[in-house]
Amino acid sequence: MLSASSRLLRLLSLLQTRRHWAGQELAERLAVHPRTLRRDIDRLRQLGYPVQASSGVAGGYAFKPGQALPPLLLDDEEALAVALALRTAAAGQIGGIEEPALQAMVKLEQVMPLRLRRRADALRTAVLPMDRPGPQVDAGQLATLAAACREQLGVAYRYADARGQTSERAVEPQGVVHTGSRWYLVAWDPAREDWRTFRLDRIEGEVRVGAHFRPRPGPEGGDLRAYVARSLSLAPYAEQARIVFHAPSEELAQRIPASAGLLEALDERRCRLTCGASSLDGVVYWLLALDLEFEVESPPALVERLRHAAERVQRALARA
Repeated sequence: MLSASSRLLRLLSLLQTRRHWAGQELAERLAVHPRTLRRDIDRLRQLGYPVQASSGVAGGYAFKPGQALPPLLLDDEEALAVALALRTAAAGQIGGIEEPALQAMVKLEQVMPLRLRRRADALRTAVLPMDRPGPQVDAGQLATLAAACREQLGVAYRYADARGQTSERAVEPQGVVHTGSRWYLVAWDPAREDWRTFRLDRIEGEVRVGAHFRPRPGPEGGDLRAYVARSLSLAPYAEQARIVFHAPSEELAQRIPASAGLLEALDERRCRLTCGASSLDGVVYWLLALDLEFEVESPPALVERLRHAAERVQRALARA
């Protein structure tokens, strides 16, 4: 005879396999008296599972939508399917859900038996997605780093910077952030005694997990998205620009991604953008495409590029 806890798990599993169970059939499957079944149903309800009972000839028990999501039981094949779906979502196939998918993937794989994790890895390597533009990040590497952040475990890896120079890095990971096109690791670098961001597609080889570290307050008051946005916008670009727009900062924030630069309100009708750029010609194109009134505070070279662009437009209009 099953113990009470084992019987509850068995009952929960059966209820999730069918939309409706007759009470007598369910009691027979569990080899218990109908009164015992009713007590077990009441226990599931107390745990938050929305089990609905109906009477009559077709009476029985069924799961119904509740106010909150209770824990679910998955068999081996269901767990594999969910793990593969989460890995796909975490890799950026569907915009906006990469980080929640990564968090759910870490939770699932932490409790998966070793045999299932091996099968999930085998399936992942056998299923080859179509090529997509942009750098690719391995979902297994994502899971390793996310778990290290959660468990406060140091990590070490070989990292290539923007110039292609590689070095060994040993850091204390704080969190992973997806910007819409790339994944970044935010971590404390003891060798440099400062916070750093690392593009995950530049991590070479295996990520090695080390010992526990003492947690510290994160950058930007714990807002890792804001820290990554600031790091990207103020990176050592070849050019820096400061532009005042004649538009509220709230309006411009909806049109300019946070990673493009730092946006600050000057008053109710104006805001300033500080950004970096590898080419001022790109900034000129971007400013004209925004179709907003603006003033260039710096650099003077940007003003000169805009003047040349305006002269070309005037010549084109004259020829037309």
